[in-house]
Amino acid sequence: MKRLELPDTEWRRVSPKLVVVDLVGALVFLLATAAGAVVFWLLLDVLWLAIVLAALAICGLVNLILVPRRVRAIGYQLREDDLLFRRGIMWQRFVAVPYGRMQLVDINRGPIARGLGLSELKFVTAAASAGVTIPGLLEADADALRDHLVDVAESRRAGL
Repeated sequence: MKRLELPDTEWRRVSPKLVVVDLVGALVFLLATAAGAVVFWLLLDVLWLAIVLAALAICGLVNLILVPRRVRAIGYQLREDDLLFRRGIMWQRFVAVPYGRMQLVDINRGPIARGLGLSELKFVTAAASAGVTIPGLLEADADALRDHLVDVAESRRAGL
């Protein structure tokens, strides 16, 4: 099996506005678990469950702290034969999606991301487990990238 060659070219990064979207999601999780811990502890006097929820709230707080670094670690490259995607700080993930294998390129816009002008681009390939999602793209960039990938994928499949 051939090893994935990482090019020396620069990675295209997602928008820094994605930090806000991820922070809002992490903050909602943190507040919900903290509120649950308080309810179980004060109103229902179930200390062990309050401790579990407090531990989850601490994990949520750590998540809040790591969000900006995690967003900076997301990037992609358009290479000659595939799209290379990376994410992760400690557990890095690199996925190469061959253009000829792309079956669907989908754009999703959640309410918070849409308010900030962001989209996420999802690629579906023949292998269901090989789907890749690039979050935090500006809407215009996501539309342009989708159109480019559809054109390239159609020409590559036609050449098969």
